[in-house]
Amino acid sequence: MASKLLRAVILGPPGSGKGTVCQRIAQNFGLQHLSSGRFLRENIKAKTEVGDVAKQFIEKGRLVPDHVITRMMLSELENRQDQHWLLDGFPMTLVQAEALDRICDLDLVITLNIPFETLRDRLSRRWIHPPSGRVYNLDFNPPLVHGVDDVTGERLVQQEDDKPEAVNVRLRQYKEVAKPVVNLYKSRGVLHQFSGTDTDKIWPCVYTVFSNKITPIQSREAC
Repeated sequence: MASKLLRAVILGPPGSGKGTVCQRIAQNFGLQHLSSGRFLRENIKAKTEVGDVAKQFIEKGRLVPDHVITRMMLSELENRQDQHWLLDGFPMTLVQAEALDRICDLDLVITLNIPFETLRDRLSRRWIHPPSGRVYNLDFNPPLVHGVDDVTGERLVQQEDDKPEAVNVRLRQYKEVAKPVVNLYKSRGVLHQFSGTDTDKIWPCVYTVFSNKITPIQSREAC
């Protein structure tokens, strides 16, 4: 097994369970979970130049441009050159993937393929705590008190783009943007695709793939 630092990416549409899978990978393999969404929130809160620019687009309901996301994420990666890491939410587009190519070679890319109906149901049942980014699902990860964040006691909200009428558009947009990225990594032989509706059933197979690349720090049943 190679001793080099592992460079991994997870891809998946909104509602695919990426957050849960990333958390388990980080816990079991000691990788740094680098979420573009979390870094965006931190930059916006800190009122950095990147955060101020990103906020303008988000408030208008528009996607943050590639060059803004790329600048932010490459800056974060510069500070983690001596760590194993797992990217979540980046790269989202072919432009972002090409920018990432210029600084590293990826060892492993996993993509979660979840049926449309499952994604639609999950998103319509999803509520968030905006300041922290904590996500709840009323079916399988409900808050202790309905409508209230477990940690702070603050009110949870449902994002406009998680409401049923907006979900179809989000999923279609993701598919169009992600397809070239998926094809790129597939052509390089580093892509592993996992399909299903139950994260607990997908997880053992994800664990096995990572175990072939890096020694686990915790032992979990694998398929």
